[in-house]
Amino acid sequence: MLGVIGLDEAQESAYRLLVALGAAEVPDLAHRLTLPADRTERALRHLERQGLAAQSSSRPGRWVAAPPGVALGALLTQQRHELEQAELAAAMLAQEYRVEAAEPAVHDLVEVVTGASAIAHRFVQLQLGAAEEVCALVTAQPMVVASADNEAEEAAAGRGVDFRVVIEREVLSLPSGVCEAQVALGRGEQVRVMERVPTKLVIADRSLALVPLTAEGVEPTALVVHTSGLLQSLLGLFEAVWREALPLRLAGSGTVAQDLAGPDETDLEVLSLLLAGLTDASVAKQLDLGLRTVQRRVKGLMELTGVTTRLQLGWQAYERGWVARERRT
Repeated sequence: MLGVIGLDEAQESAYRLLVALGAAEVPDLAHRLTLPADRTERALRHLERQGLAAQSSSRPGRWVAAPPGVALGALLTQQRHELEQAELAAAMLAQEYRVEAAEPAVHDLVEVVTGASAIAHRFVQLQLGAAEEVCALVTAQPMVVASADNEAEEAAAGRGVDFRVVIEREVLSLPSGVCEAQVALGRGEQVRVMERVPTKLVIADRSLALVPLTAEGVEPTALVVHTSGLLQSLLGLFEAVWREALPLRLAGSGTVAQDLAGPDETDLEVLSLLLAGLTDASVAKQLDLGLRTVQRRVKGLMELTGVTTRLQLGWQAYERGWVARERRT
């Protein structure tokens, strides 16, 4: 907890123990901390330089802790001051950047990024820098950044950034496709599905986009597009795809409201995947169910809603609120 002010685990433990004991000698502290005496003494010397501990003037070899309210308060004040200075420097640099970018040259509006590592780095930067919204189109083709390992996305969603994601139907047929969709929905992301997504695309705060250029088998290359007419076109492409895509709702993601007299969570998951375009066999594989089990559940839902076709079942599922629905104006 005190690592933010520059203390490692041994130093923090030594200080906490000194506060608890009031005063102690090195051998006693080393025994209680289960550390070698020389390492304990180095920790105490560091605390002394930080103003957190001192050697007793009346009893040589004995160490005492400085009052936490005073000593830690001074360090925290210094830390705040340094952070304020860093924020000021960042604001000045941002202002300089805005001045230089007020009338950018055409070549400054688009960057070409080559190589998987460089693209992955810009992808993470784009998400970590997002303040309001990230929009993405996801295809089933291999990606430079695996969504399962994307800590940047989780961090951005955790601090309140909205995510709108359209995935290609085939993504749900991948081994971890449904699981990753459940995780995204559980974080509060909006996920939609369509038969075919035109291209991979990520847009942050409607001001910066990342779009691939090369096909599979060629060294990965992508464009980073800044605010421009091209970016507006990419935004228009995303919004058009978003309007046509089907909202996805999966059981276990925290987005399903279950009717006690209606289907259970597995029924809802089967429905959502079927509406996303998966076959009975694909649904069975994704949910680790038998094919007959899936078909039996579908038949039970048809009997529950009093319909005779799957098309009617899909309509009833929307009407009863069993799957996500957005009315279009």
